[in-house]
Amino acid sequence: MRVASRPAPTGPEGRRGRGWGQPGRANGRGRFSARVTLLPLLLSTLTAQDKLTLREAEDIALKNHPRVSVSLLNQLAANQVVLEVRSARLPTFFGSVTGAGALSNSRLAAGALNNPIIYNRLAGGVTGSQLITDFGRTSNLTESASLRARGQSETVKATRADVVVQVDRAYFAALRAQSVSRVAQQTVSARQTSVDQVSALAQSKLKSELDLSFANVNLSEAKLLLISAQNEIRATFADLSMALGYPEPHTFVLTDEPLPPALDPDPSALGASALTARPDLAQLRLEAEAAKKFAEAERDLSRPTLAALGSVGYIPTHASQLPDRYGAAGVNLNIPIFNGRLFAARRTEADLRAQAVQQQIKDLQNRIRRDVEVAWLNATTAHQRMAVTAELLEQATKSLDLAQARYDLGLSSIVELSQAQLNKTSAEIAGASARYEYQIQRSVLNYQIGVVR
Repeated sequence: MRVASRPAPTGPEGRRGRGWGQPGRANGRGRFSARVTLLPLLLSTLTAQDKLTLREAEDIALKNHPRVSVSLLNQLAANQVVLEVRSARLPTFFGSVTGAGALSNSRLAAGALNNPIIYNRLAGGVTGSQLITDFGRTSNLTESASLRARGQSETVKATRADVVVQVDRAYFAALRAQSVSRVAQQTVSARQTSVDQVSALAQSKLKSELDLSFANVNLSEAKLLLISAQNEIRATFADLSMALGYPEPHTFVLTDEPLPPALDPDPSALGASALTARPDLAQLRLEAEAAKKFAEAERDLSRPTLAALGSVGYIPTHASQLPDRYGAAGVNLNIPIFNGRLFAARRTEADLRAQAVQQQIKDLQNRIRRDVEVAWLNATTAHQRMAVTAELLEQATKSLDLAQARYDLGLSSIVELSQAQLNKTSAEIAGASARYEYQIQRSVLNYQIGVVR
């Protein structure tokens, strides 16, 4: 296992610390102590390190994630339903072997209106049947099943899109956590230098113990920030590992992705595009068509069915009244007359369910329009935050430089310097987060408008 080396502290705080000259022994001990304390915490969770780009992460998730496998298996199962329903159009055959023994001149006297005579025999034969027509019911059922199978293929696309957006979220969240961790590391290094400097000045009676106390407080806050940042890295890697379909957390070396282009200032076209591209809406539309066809099939229950039946066989052992061979064929027409309003209730139920799916389509369309609008607003806001946080960092850096100069000249207290340091750290964290938050929101927007892999 190899842990990548971290960059040396940079930025105004780091440069300002080196301006005092070479740090003393206390400075070296402080940095070594911080690293020894925090390094085992990081090493305890590193099981493996793999280089990973966003595209590679998405490909891994689409191959590994159980949800993708579930949707694909459901699609294959839905295709089999089409074959099951279509089988009613094909002939069926079954073979029979029958042996019977009976008392002389025995007849069935109870349990039926007729009383056929039973002969001693041992026979074998084949019986076949073929549906001639059921006046459209099987055709409608087959088409309904086919539409549902097509809808399941759209569900596969929707699942893939959902998995990809979750991977993107986790990937950029991990990059954001790493960026915040780097800021925290630089802050700890810079504030450790400040503590060493103030400590040396306090020993020379040039600064008070109060100044040293404030400097130590700032250093402790920076260490707490670093601990939280490293914990956030582990948490985001756990989320990323789960999004990739791994059963256990992995640690990755992530590659930064270029920023996407600026958004179109007019989002009106995005909503219309989403209504035609979203796979979940396409699936629901196919479900509505399938429900309509099923309702038509349920109406066909009240129509007659016409079927042919044939049977042939051989009787090697039998009573003298029976011939050695037999064969018969016929046609049967079933006409429904009354069954307690069962067919009427099934037809009504199917119609109502088809109407319910239509209302679901309207509801989903409204939610898609809203979600696209919200996603566009979030992405636009995140893009604006990038520019504002850059300005904030620039101003916070200038403010810290002035506060440091005033403190060095004895014109201000340690409180002013501490506040300027806090503002600088907050600005750096906001700037580190803004880039990746924008990339997350762009990924969410692509998901909402139906851009899927």
